[in-house]
Amino acid sequence: MLENIRISFQGILGHKMRSLLTMLGIIIGIAAIIAIVSTIKGTNEQIKENLIGTGDNTLKITTQQNGYEVSPGDGMDMTGVPVYDASILEKLKGLDSVTDACMYHQKMMYQWIYCRDNELQGVQLIGTDDKYLAINGYHILRGRGLVEADQKGFRNVVILDRETAYSLFEGEDAVNQTIEVKGIPFTVIGVMDKEDDGFEPVVNSLSDYQTYYANENRSIMVIPDSIWPVISTYDEPYQFIVKAKDTESMSVAAKEAEDLLNAGIRSRKSSMPDTAEEEKGGLENDQVKYKSEDTLEKAKELQKLANSTKSQLIWIAGISLLVGGIGVMNIMLVSVTERTREIGLKKALGARRKVILGQFLTEASVLTSLGGIIGVGAGIGLAYFIGKLAEVPVAVSGWSIVISVVFSMVIGILFGLIPSIKASKLDPIEALRYE
Repeated sequence: MLENIRISFQGILGHKMRSLLTMLGIIIGIAAIIAIVSTIKGTNEQIKENLIGTGDNTLKITTQQNGYEVSPGDGMDMTGVPVYDASILEKLKGLDSVTDACMYHQKMMYQWIYCRDNELQGVQLIGTDDKYLAINGYHILRGRGLVEADQKGFRNVVILDRETAYSLFEGEDAVNQTIEVKGIPFTVIGVMDKEDDGFEPVVNSLSDYQTYYANENRSIMVIPDSIWPVISTYDEPYQFIVKAKDTESMSVAAKEAEDLLNAGIRSRKSSMPDTAEEEKGGLENDQVKYKSEDTLEKAKELQKLANSTKSQLIWIAGISLLVGGIGVMNIMLVSVTERTREIGLKKALGARRKVILGQFLTEASVLTSLGGIIGVGAGIGLAYFIGKLAEVPVAVSGWSIVISVVFSMVIGILFGLIPSIKASKLDPIEALRYE
């Protein structure tokens, strides 16, 4: 075997240009496959990072009706939805798939918020505890965040997002400034911001826009949850954010949290005297209930689409491998013709058919394996070039490298088989007479 490999390299080096052109189809095919698999894998990782919990494995669980998020301020019938207290958080944290949780109130304020005689519109007002900012990936730029004393002391304090603080106070330090909400003065204690992950989603529908950009340009203000009843003037159900143990646990965490929260909702059916049997079916379809964001399923659909695209591109790249294999067969047939007298001499000296067969199969395998190795290097380089050019992440797949090299070797064996069989069947007398 080693002798056959040595002879194969002698033949390749003796016809450098011909060997390179023969390997070109294999190199292009393997390089294309490596580049495709690496960029698609990197894209899938980015989908996980940006869509599934925005990289921190968190998901919102809100009161929804018929697939739309609702609140008492929307004039919706919230019959049966309980106003949970902080004890529900311990139950959520006790779920096997959940590591942390927080509860909050949220209201879109289109009036009643003033700053320096200017009325603010479209403000997303949030009433929550001291864990909300951390669990949602916010960090304090200036000032401080909420503390437990703010809750217990019913303090009128507020935290602004960076853009709102800059716009309201025209570049001045917003900390210790005052904002009025429904005539109640609130002191700004901090300015917050969220890390920009650089993710630019493709929007193909209104649903996509609402998912990605609905809150993009809204001002955000965070106040202590204890002061919320003063703003709302009535009790209303909480919304929740839970943090899963890991990305793969998010579906389970969402289902377990939904079941726990919805278990406290009283079905409207229970008020009907003749629906005892129907009540076993659970809550009515149009009743307000807790539902999580379906970001995990959306991410899985996008990954499925990416993988489908990858499969199609790999098949296309496979065509160049087929062309490369045909090129190998062609050049091996030429090699058999050129070395007819050599084959005849070997057979005349007693070489068996399997020796001749093995020699030419080895040469074809070495030729394609060498092309495969060069193709792997070119593919990795191409993947990083495409990644930098298109600004997409790249994740080189180890299994794709191994499979590519093995596959190129298999191509050499398969397409070198016919020329090798032809060489092994040559009649030694006729071969020696060949001119």
